[in-house]
Amino acid sequence: MASNMEPVPLTSHKHDPAWKHCDMFKTGDRVQLKCKYCGKIFKGGGIHRIKEHLAGLKGNAATCLRVQSDVRMQMLESLNGVAVKKRKKQKPSGEMTSYGNVGANAVDRLNNIGIDEEVLPIPERVEHEVDVYTDREDGSTFKSRYRKKGRVRKAIAGVASDAAPLTMLGPCTNTISNSVHMAVGRFFIDVGLPAEAVNSAYFQPMVDAIASNGTDAVVPSYHDLSSWVLKNIVYETRNDVEQFKGSWERTGCTVLLDNSNSGNDKNVVNFSVYCSEGTIFFRSANISVGTVSTDELYGLLKETVEQVGIKNVVQVITRGDDQYSNAGKKLVDTYPSIFWSPCASHCIDLMLQDIGELPVVKVILDQAKLISRYIYSNSAVLNMIRKHTHGVDLPDKGFTQSSTDFMTLRRMLNLRHKLQLMVTSEEWMASPYSKKAEGFALLDCITSQSFWSACTSVTNLTDPLLRLLKIVCSEKKPAMGFVYAGLYRAKEAIKKQLVTTEYLVYWNIIDCRWAQLKRHPLHAAGFYLNPKFFYSLEGDAQLYTRSLVYDCIKKLVPDPTIQDKLMKETASYHGCLGDFGRKMAIRARDTSPPIDWWLVYGGACPNLSRLAIRILSQTCSLVQHKPDQIPVESIPGRKNIFVRQRLDDMAFVHHNMQMKQMFSANKEEENVDPIASEHTNIAEWVVDDTISTEILAPSEWMKIDPPFADAMHSGPDTCDYTEDLGTGFDDNEIFDWNKESGEETRGNNNDTQ
Repeated sequence: MASNMEPVPLTSHKHDPAWKHCDMFKTGDRVQLKCKYCGKIFKGGGIHRIKEHLAGLKGNAATCLRVQSDVRMQMLESLNGVAVKKRKKQKPSGEMTSYGNVGANAVDRLNNIGIDEEVLPIPERVEHEVDVYTDREDGSTFKSRYRKKGRVRKAIAGVASDAAPLTMLGPCTNTISNSVHMAVGRFFIDVGLPAEAVNSAYFQPMVDAIASNGTDAVVPSYHDLSSWVLKNIVYETRNDVEQFKGSWERTGCTVLLDNSNSGNDKNVVNFSVYCSEGTIFFRSANISVGTVSTDELYGLLKETVEQVGIKNVVQVITRGDDQYSNAGKKLVDTYPSIFWSPCASHCIDLMLQDIGELPVVKVILDQAKLISRYIYSNSAVLNMIRKHTHGVDLPDKGFTQSSTDFMTLRRMLNLRHKLQLMVTSEEWMASPYSKKAEGFALLDCITSQSFWSACTSVTNLTDPLLRLLKIVCSEKKPAMGFVYAGLYRAKEAIKKQLVTTEYLVYWNIIDCRWAQLKRHPLHAAGFYLNPKFFYSLEGDAQLYTRSLVYDCIKKLVPDPTIQDKLMKETASYHGCLGDFGRKMAIRARDTSPPIDWWLVYGGACPNLSRLAIRILSQTCSLVQHKPDQIPVESIPGRKNIFVRQRLDDMAFVHHNMQMKQMFSANKEEENVDPIASEHTNIAEWVVDDTISTEILAPSEWMKIDPPFADAMHSGPDTCDYTEDLGTGFDDNEIFDWNKESGEETRGNNNDTQ
């Protein structure tokens, strides 16, 4: 058919935006339109059908799964423009547009949402023309024959079933693609792989490698995978790790200690090593069940630090629990040139937890969760929401449960007008949900001005801490030079939001959770050695941060001769002398990363430059480096000694492959389905424990439209929040730069470090 199609040029009178995204062909007297993204050909329906296809509206056209998100939203807005005009001409009877206050009655009604409601029918999926089991020109079905030695053979014709064929649903117009998807799906389900495994950076290369060999491809056997394939991957990983080790001596490194539960009543501690080039998984060890002893953790830490190299280690980061902090401080007593630091991201997460427990904040979070849980427990309502939000889901997955809560509240606030449009739409008014008490409660909440005003206040208070959390958890840039400034900006923003002394409630929470890091010499030195921040300091703040730098010099550089040279070089840096005072260097303070700035302009002060790079190259957090749970570690039963070695190597490879993906420059954000059980941080927003699957219609989940492929992502966003920290730190109340408390804290720090 394609060979008889003649391209038809578009004329200037075709102004609809959808014309830019399709091609027009002529076959005889018939005009056909072809989607530029997925290649689907439409023989009728005109440009409106193409627009519905691109927008993802069901009914007249199959959804295009390859269209870009901005194009999809443009098509939806174009289609919605027509609907809005119709709605203005004819307002539905009984439509509720008043913006009432959210009160206890609305919350109670949402709490008492029923579970025996009638489900609103939704349009069936567009049926595919070809059965996915069909792979031959004559249309005959087949079953794959057993493949010996892993060789992939052509499918052969099988015996046709006497039963009526099932109608298979598939999003692709390509029969081969559908058959590939079904084959992959059967494999995933058979071995129990979660669907999110397709997000692996190695999934598509695996498929490409098989496809490139065609029918001659030979898949590996069990013995292949457990012998030479694993050996080669282990060698590859060890070579990658060796490349990182070369930078440890130049820039220093941070040893990260975190623990996880293996799922077999065993605690596993994982040791990773961070440097500015990336993070590697170093080793893991089983520890005693129950309470972890300080001596046991200290012994493992000491052994790991010695293996990494005492001269290479700048700091050790652990959790802030007593046994971990005691083990870290004991290690510092053994090796005085090493700092111990509690995890900064954990401290910030505890701040968010405490703020979330404040009554004025908790009531808003609870109301928002009731709205979300109701929506995600009713298939028809969920479909309506996704239609009006252009496929964007309400939950926004963060690093932790608390960050997920406040990020989701921010997303709901951003989607406020779309949610209000949904509950006042003709579709909602015609649905049975709008006529029930729960539907009226949902309407009350979503159209309540007081509810959204409270959401705005909460998000304005927590957004600065969320930005700080993303800075310390950044996988692209070491956080040591930015954490002090980020904390200052967070407290500054909260003070501006609450002009009265109410801000002290939040400041007390921050100070309490940040107590162990309040005047940590490494953090203060990172602030001092970041020229963008240091040269904007005035008065006591500049003097005090310089004093903390002296603490770092004493600890990190034990040689008195080099210490004396460093003191002279700090005077040049403080006075902006030599290369530091060049106009180029002054301009570069705001444009160059601090490490690069020191590499370029610190040549006249080589000792201070090396120290600055060593400090600024460190991280502050554990969260982003926490490895996923390794299935091989939870395999129960006794194992042969060689099998245990092989499993250890598999864990070593797995962890480091995960680390490599985290720091990959080409890393893509993972697609996340919020109702998937794998994402525990989202559960409070999508799981209604009062509803049992027994009361749902059979296979009710099949009625749910999938989220758009790029509507929700996990992991850190691509925004660089360090660029928004700015300059100027003239509010002495924020850091309390008074000499007496400073010296007292420094004295305590020197005793424990």
